[in-house]
Amino acid sequence: MKRLFKLTPIALIIAIVSSCVSVRVASDYDKKVDFNTYKTFAFYKTGIDKADISDLDKRRILRAIETELLAKGFTKSADPDILISIFTKSREKINVHNNGFGAYGYGWAWSPWYYNNYNHVSTSTEGTLYIDLIDAKKKELVWQGIGKGYIPTGSTEKKEARIKEFVKRIIATYPPGAKQ
Repeated sequence: MKRLFKLTPIALIIAIVSSCVSVRVASDYDKKVDFNTYKTFAFYKTGIDKADISDLDKRRILRAIETELLAKGFTKSADPDILISIFTKSREKINVHNNGFGAYGYGWAWSPWYYNNYNHVSTSTEGTLYIDLIDAKKKELVWQGIGKGYIPTGSTEKKEARIKEFVKRIIATYPPGAKQ
């Protein structure tokens, strides 16, 4: 039983850390569109300007999108087939962790007369990035990729790496039906 109490905090920490690492992605699209006809792109400034994030993060996202689209064989153009827009949301999450262990050991397993819960409160930011592909001629949304996950605070390098991961995972779902 004592061994179980020793392993429980370790398993909990691993579960929490691994859940924060992943980016959950989804996409939606117009089933009537032939995505093979799209070969060129440009950024849709009007839509991008509305994104409620810093200009630094906008540039990071746009550079990452450009890198991923170029890797898929697209070409940046002044007369594009598709326009790329972005939209973001974020929310602050408050996490309360109660490990049930007191200052003197393992709660009831250690001493039935002394039990002190230890609460740890932390906050994290969960962000959602929407990447919209708009048919340039029809001005209609034809594909939308969505990525949701945690955003690191502090290090610029970690933030930039996380943005690249978001974009890469989202763009991997394009075109619809492509192997990922």
